[in-house]
Amino acid sequence: MARQHARTLWYDRPKYVFMEFCVEDSTDVHVLIEDHRIVFSCKNADGVEFYNEIEFYAKVNCKDSQDKRSGRSITCFVRKWKEKVAWPRLTKEDIKLLEKVSTKRPPPAMDDLDDDSDSADATST
Repeated sequence: MARQHARTLWYDRPKYVFMEFCVEDSTDVHVLIEDHRIVFSCKNADGVEFYNEIEFYAKVNCKDSQDKRSGRSITCFVRKWKEKVAWPRLTKEDIKLLEKVSTKRPPPAMDDLDDDSDSADATST
């Protein structure tokens, strides 16, 4: 079975970057926080493997960072090396997960929608 990326939420605060890996009922959790990256892996209750490796936007203090596991997710508290410097993104590279569409297409036709279907169900008194 191939590994998947865990859905990841992140929050930028003056001293910390909070990351939440959204995996319910996780087991075999491994979190490695280094000065320039985080490596996360685990399995869920169905045995699906999750793996994320993220290079941070800026240097962090790995010695003053930690993680906490709950039933729904794994939250990492990553201490920024330079406090009070906002991060415009989590990753070093400005990566877009979806490719930009180069040509516009006309909107889909809505011919198959029947306007009378709602009024046929209505009853009058």
